[in-house]
Amino acid sequence: MVQNGLEDDCYIEMLNYTIDLFESQGLGIDYYGYHNINHELEITYVSLLAAKQKKIDFTPEDLKYLYVAALFHDFDPQKNVDKPHEESVLKFISMDRKLRQLINTAKLDLEIIKVLILRTTYPWSGELKTNAENQIKQSFQSSDLTRNNQPYQQHIMEIGWYLSVVDRISGYATGDFAKAMEMAKMNAHALAWRPSLIVRSAVAYFEELLNKETEMSKVILKVLPKEMRKNFFDTVLSFMKIRQQEIAIQADFSYENLKLIPTIECMSTRQDSNFAKALYEIFLELPRPLQFEKENFEQSIKDSHIIINTLRLNDKNGEIVGFSKGGPLEKYKLREEIRDENYGLGNTIFLEPLALKMGYWGLKGGSEMRHMFIMQAHSMKYKYLTSFALRDVIRSRIDKEQAEFVTLFDPERWDYYRIKI
Repeated sequence: MVQNGLEDDCYIEMLNYTIDLFESQGLGIDYYGYHNINHELEITYVSLLAAKQKKIDFTPEDLKYLYVAALFHDFDPQKNVDKPHEESVLKFISMDRKLRQLINTAKLDLEIIKVLILRTTYPWSGELKTNAENQIKQSFQSSDLTRNNQPYQQHIMEIGWYLSVVDRISGYATGDFAKAMEMAKMNAHALAWRPSLIVRSAVAYFEELLNKETEMSKVILKVLPKEMRKNFFDTVLSFMKIRQQEIAIQADFSYENLKLIPTIECMSTRQDSNFAKALYEIFLELPRPLQFEKENFEQSIKDSHIIINTLRLNDKNGEIVGFSKGGPLEKYKLREEIRDENYGLGNTIFLEPLALKMGYWGLKGGSEMRHMFIMQAHSMKYKYLTSFALRDVIRSRIDKEQAEFVTLFDPERWDYYRIKI
């Protein structure tokens, strides 16, 4: 900020205000969604860090607009899905008295900030693009600075283009592949995607960025520090490599060179620490909100009240590529919003989210393990099974399994449900 002439109190105050707002609305560092405070600060940081690129000549005034737009571009406190709605963002920055006061102190035009935020609409195509362009025209007309100034309007649109590409690069340049994979899982979890889409969608995202936004992404990456460029390209290559592995697994499965065998694990196997270690590694691939009993993982594996099935390759002694796990509802500390009427009655078994290695989702192994788990729960005289699943998956089970929603969660749409066994 100081290097880019943003040392005045009003800019520091905006930064502090943004952090306070995100935290107070539950969108701080603990919010498990892609569009949290970390994302907002990364975009702001990288947009200033790469400002010396050679494509657009930023004036000191441009940098002020870029900073404010980057800082607030995704702030949508009333979100019912993780992906921010640009119109909600604009409504907030127009109505919030404190922010308006800070923008006035900085002598900035709110309409120009709106244009920059609207240009970050993604994808910039189809109806989304048309709607954004219509609002951009209105903002240009409403501003004394841009109303009859076509070259300046074009310049603002170029700054918006720059910000939109920074928006898509930043998170993957500011950390290694482990961070990038966590971000991809956060995005999938918050947008209620099936796990089989995570890597496929990431590859499509990067290919589109590097093919359709070559011109802008090149100049941004060129001025970023070497370590950040390395992070970005390592991430792209790693996702592509994993996608190749996924396709190879799917090919083997369709040629019947590979079989997935659901297996009931006996207690003697479950006492082996190597068995627990193999399961724990797969468990860690789950998004963080789906990692139940993490602290007591190994002890729970050895607990005879817990049901554990694995998914093995080719035979019941083969490599473990997934598992299902669960036990009496009373053994679990679930989200405090959940009020399960059966809690304490000993008649309900809780099935933790299924865990599979990347590449093995979508091959029906998960549903086979789930059915095996339900059969075991039935033999143990449980009346009900509860678990979490995507909202559309639960809806599809209403007729087949008499599933019922117990508690719904937004924006994730990853809900708590019950079936009668």
